[in-house]
Amino acid sequence: MNISFDALPLMGRLTGIGYCQAGQVTAMTRLHPEQSFTLNYFAMRHLDERKSDLQPYLRENVTARHAFCSPYLYRLISAFIPVPYHWFFGKKADVTHFFNYIVPPFVHGKTVVTVHDMVYRAYPETVRGRTKHMLDLGLVKSMQRADRIVTDSEFSKREIIKYYPAFAGKIRVVPCGVDTKRFHPETDAGKITQVREKYGITGEYFLYLGTLEPRKNLERLLDAYAVFAKRHENPARLVLAGGKGWLYDGIFAKVQQLGLEEYVIFTQYIDAADMCALMSGALAFTFPSIYEGFGMPPLEAMACGTPVLVSDAASLPEVTGESAVIVKPDSTESIAEGLERLFTDAALRNRLSAEGLERAAAFSWERSARMLYEVYAELLPALKENGNG
Repeated sequence: MNISFDALPLMGRLTGIGYCQAGQVTAMTRLHPEQSFTLNYFAMRHLDERKSDLQPYLRENVTARHAFCSPYLYRLISAFIPVPYHWFFGKKADVTHFFNYIVPPFVHGKTVVTVHDMVYRAYPETVRGRTKHMLDLGLVKSMQRADRIVTDSEFSKREIIKYYPAFAGKIRVVPCGVDTKRFHPETDAGKITQVREKYGITGEYFLYLGTLEPRKNLERLLDAYAVFAKRHENPARLVLAGGKGWLYDGIFAKVQQLGLEEYVIFTQYIDAADMCALMSGALAFTFPSIYEGFGMPPLEAMACGTPVLVSDAASLPEVTGESAVIVKPDSTESIAEGLERLFTDAALRNRLSAEGLERAAAFSWERSARMLYEVYAELLPALKENGNG
């Protein structure tokens, strides 16, 4: 059997979608050495870099297949003209999985698509214009073409059914995982100190790590932090770590408006090698997002033994369970009270740290890959018969 993956999310700097695919692909190809896997990718430039991007995923049963074409040009053209995908990648695949919402026309064999969330329908004002345009053009067609639709949480399944009830029978839930080799409690105090100095962090700090964009609710987090900070002579700092998404100017303006320049630290993109120490050194991890299909950063923080604050919105309570401080994302006072509890209650922090480690351990990429393989086996019963899935 040949299982093919669209490899575009694995190229360049990984986003949440890329990390999800990387975890599932790496675990599945190791769990199933009896199967043959192919990573399909379009590229016209930087070919050596693209090959290097895929190198970590290649092994005896995994090969890469390159098509000399711009991935963005193909996606744009195929949205209007049904240029067959199999013209570029042939007809050897028994099932092809697309991890980023869109299934192109005329893919050979069975097809699976991951639809991570419905934020583009629920909160369209928080979605980048070109992303919304792409989904307007292609999402319904993609779900029609797909034999199965995979999503990350029961919440996202309900959301897809809410907006697209016709596809309810195709949807399967496959939760993401967390790499506990990459995210774990950092016990080397020197490493934590080194990372804090690298990013200009002094004293205790709350940490947000993720893209700076509207749906992360960072302006309200700043309002809440201002309320919290006024209560203390020496409050923990607030570190906002991550790359700029879009409509982020309001976040920087809010810091100046509230007079928080002394207390709020922006680090921009964090090197992957520094994430574990940065999370482990934090007093708590804050993630009051208004909408998440899964929410990997809180789970990664929990795997580091860091107490977590999340909103009661979307999938976040489903992921963290009762092992986090839960706040209302539309309430400045609720978020401020959550920060206050975490800052003043050491016993609470210790309890959440222990419970978070246990909770994160239940979300392995191996478990995620096994569940995804079962989806493939529904489409291709021979997978179940010939493999150990």
